[in-house]
Amino acid sequence: MRLRSLKNKLALLFFAITGLSFAVIYFYVVPQLESNLTAKVTDDLERRARAFAPQLEAAVGANEINVTDLDSLVRDVADKANARVTLFGVQRGNEPGPPLFSITDSRASAEVRVNIGLAQQAARTNRLARGRGRDAGDPVAQVAKPLNAVGRPSTLIALYSRSLQDTTETVSYIRRRVLVASAVALLVALIGGYLVATTLARRVRRLERAAKEVARGEPGHPLPVDSHDELGQLTRTFNDMQKQLARVERARRDFIANASHELRTPIFSLGGFVELLQEEDLDPETRDEFLRTMREQVDRLGKLAVDLLDLSKLDAGSIELHPQETDLAELARAVVGEFKPAVGRHRTELELHLPDSGAEAWCDQDRAAQVMRILVDNALRHTPKGTHITVTANRHNGIAEFRVADTGPGIEPASAERVFERFHTADAASGSGLGLAIARELAENMRGTVELRSGEGRTEFSFALPATAPSSDPA
Repeated sequence: MRLRSLKNKLALLFFAITGLSFAVIYFYVVPQLESNLTAKVTDDLERRARAFAPQLEAAVGANEINVTDLDSLVRDVADKANARVTLFGVQRGNEPGPPLFSITDSRASAEVRVNIGLAQQAARTNRLARGRGRDAGDPVAQVAKPLNAVGRPSTLIALYSRSLQDTTETVSYIRRRVLVASAVALLVALIGGYLVATTLARRVRRLERAAKEVARGEPGHPLPVDSHDELGQLTRTFNDMQKQLARVERARRDFIANASHELRTPIFSLGGFVELLQEEDLDPETRDEFLRTMREQVDRLGKLAVDLLDLSKLDAGSIELHPQETDLAELARAVVGEFKPAVGRHRTELELHLPDSGAEAWCDQDRAAQVMRILVDNALRHTPKGTHITVTANRHNGIAEFRVADTGPGIEPASAERVFERFHTADAASGSGLGLAIARELAENMRGTVELRSGEGRTEFSFALPATAPSSDPA
């Protein structure tokens, strides 16, 4: 179960990556370094062997070989080459004796204990040979160079040997340092990885606990955003989700509470009329009056249901808008045309003032028409019959505006501040008090405004929208 923990997995991952890195250094990089250093020493020996070959060939090719002079020459070559130089002769044909015999050595007082396998290889192939060997048990780099002595019956081999002790000690020192660094790095990686993993796991567990609270329906609190990495972005997204869920939950509760409150009156009224129709022996005129009242209550229920749904969408932030260039003048003409029957029943004189050039606005056409309907309906519902109503549309200073003004009794200052509150109405029988609240919120969602100007004998509602698309609007 512990290995399933994200904290332990991350800590082990840090440890494994660090261990693998140092293992590569120890088992691949360090041996490569040793090979490169050895090859460099061998290359230098080869260059010197080729450089001194003519001198040695001239000395051993003379008619009379002075052993003392040859020994001196070999020691001089050895000093210049910084190597031990051993000169071997090669027996040819059926001559008795070993195939290689020592002629001279730069170490006059030392026994010939070098590895002569490389010299034998050079004698067989009559080509320069290079490799590694042993000199008195110590590792050495070797180069064997055949010498063709003119007038001599046997080929000579010059074997150069240089100690690799410095190279071996350097590589051993590096190996020890790598081992110490590996131990320290692994310890730091384990501790650091564990601390980092603990921090990440703690943040993940915090998100997990908050998600469980949301799943249980408990009110969540915004989580602290303490970084700008992926987990910080996830935390911000989670906080946004909590806010959205809280808005949806509040909208759901308000919808249920408001619906149950507002639907109660027309439903009880309809129930009372149904009982009267069933139990009373009514004359046709009274029955028609009851049916007309019931029809009004049904219309009220339908309008109330639509208003509550719109209000719920606005609260939840789920209402969709499709802004486009719209002529408010043409839209006003169409909306006012829908109210002709109501205007006739109200015996209202309705004046329509529209500009010839139109009043272009940037808005959702359907939602803008809905706001207009609410304002015109509000003027008809809350004014006495015969009241003069004026509807205008115009555009100026980058703003398109729709206005509905009436010559009714006006709105008292105390009520004027509350007309845009939900369910506020001076006459409960004439409306639910949701229309103006919905109109203002729809206008604000379209970057517009709905305002009231009221005085004695005059009430005016204005609906203003931007004339052009805002710069931040993708459309």
